[in-house]
Formats: sequence, structure tokens, C-alpha cells
Amino acid sequence: MRTLSRLGDYWSLTKPEVNLLIGITTVAGFWLGGTSQGGAVAWVPLVHALAGTLLIASGTGTLNQWLEYRFDALMRRTARRPVAAGRIAPAHALSFGLLLSIAGAAYLAIALNVLCSLIALATLASYLFIYTPLKRKTPLCVLIGALPGATPPLIGWAAATGSLSLNAWMLYAVVFLWQFPHVMAIAWMYRSDYDRAGYAMLPGSDRGATLMVWQVMAPLILLLPLSLLPVVVGRAGPGYLATALVLGVWFAYRADQLIVQRSAVTARRLLLASVAYLPLLFAGLVADRM
Repeated sequence: MRTLSRLGDYWSLTKPEVNLLIGITTVAGFWLGGTSQGGAVAWVPLVHALAGTLLIASGTGTLNQWLEYRFDALMRRTARRPVAAGRIAPAHALSFGLLLSIAGAAYLAIALNVLCSLIALATLASYLFIYTPLKRKTPLCVLIGALPGATPPLIGWAAATGSLSLNAWMLYAVVFLWQFPHVMAIAWMYRSDYDRAGYAMLPGSDRGATLMVWQVMAPLILLLPLSLLPVVVGRAGPGYLATALVLGVWFAYRADQLIVQRSAVTARRLLLASVAYLPLLFAGLVADRM
């Protein structure tokens, strides 16, 4: 029983809930890149891309918990995380995170190509050493964090093609903009927790509410037309068009509810909408190409 609990703690270190979305967007990037020239999807390289990306993403999540365990212990939302709660020693988390990260980068380089490995390593470095410390210094951390946070489709595309095209960067832009309402929903739900731990995700008083409104609505205004761009350039058809329109209107509706009511309930609804929006949008794009 203790062994299972220990394994569960190590599993929790990898942030599997985050890795699910990373895996979905990586697969979508690979699929769309692999079929961009009219060819079929190569299934074995796809499995390699998914496995390598999830390894390095798991290492990044583990190292993030190692870096922030003292602050995690101050927040109700994160106090039960394995390192923060003292169930895993910080040194063990560090070793585990390094092992996963090195293994993932090496796997991608050997099984696929150097480009996708370098993108994954750049994501890890910028997330851990730029975004993570900035969370305690400035609300601009959300903008900075969105840059590495949007790279999974680039990793998938590079794994499939060995290069990056304009279409790959279009996928990147979609994930980049999507992150703002997603993160703001979390920040609004747990703003007292963030204040307690000294995070600057949202400043106090009315300024924080104003910032939340801008970071939710401005990216969404850009996201809807961007999500329709594959149809405009002839890369998707009416099925995807309908999917993107319905999802975009629904996402915007949930965002509007948060902006008007500014409650934990509406923030949670926006969070759930964001978690559903991205995989459904990418699934619609992939299905349109099958």
C-alpha cells in the first residue's frame, strides 16, 4: 500500500492533468504537419513524439514543483503536493525531474530529430528560469509564460517534418492566445491563495479586476478569427468551420459571464470551457484532414 502511495506521489509530481493537454496539442501538431504535404501519418514516429514530449513535460512539471515547493506549501490549492507536503524530499524531486527531462530530450533527438528536441529544451528552460521566477514579480508573467506554454504543437510539427512552417506557427498562435483566459480563470479562482504566497498573477483591488478583463477578452477577440484562418487559406472545410464557430462563441460566452459576475463559479465555468475548447478545436481540425 505504501509503495502504491509513493508511486502516486511521483505520478502527481509530473502534473498529469497538464500533460493531457500537452499530449493532445503535440499529437495535433504532428498529425497536421505530417499530412501537410498530402502524405499519410507515420504512426511509429507519432508515438515517439508523444512519448518524448511527455517525458520532458513531466520533468518540467517535477522541476517546477521542486523550485516552488516552499510557496506551494502556503497555498490551499497546492499545499498537498508531494514536495510541499513533505512526502517526497526536494533532492529526490530534483533528481527525478532531471532524469525525466534529460531522457525526454535525448529520446526526441535520437528517435526523431534535433529540432523538436531543441524546442522542448527551450520550453523547459524558459518555463523554469524565466516564467517561474517572474510569477512573484510582475503580472506580465502570464504573457511570458504563454510563450513556452504554446510550443507543444511546434514540437509535434517539427517531429513530423523536421522543420517549422507558417501553418505550425498558426497552431502556436492559437495555443498562445488560448492560455490567457485559461490562466486568468485559475488566477481569479485562487487569487487569495496567490496573494498569500506572494505571486503577482493579479494585483490587488480594482487594478487586478481590470487586468483580468483585458487578459480574458483581448486574446479571445483575436482567437476567434485566428481559429477560422485554416478555412480562409483552404486548409479546412465547412465541418471545421462550424466546430470553430460554435466553440468560439461558447468560449466567449463563458468569458463574458466571468467579466460581468466576477465570481468563483463563473471563473470555474470558464476554466472548464477552456479545458474543453482546445482539444475539441484541434480534434475538429484533425478530423477535417482525415
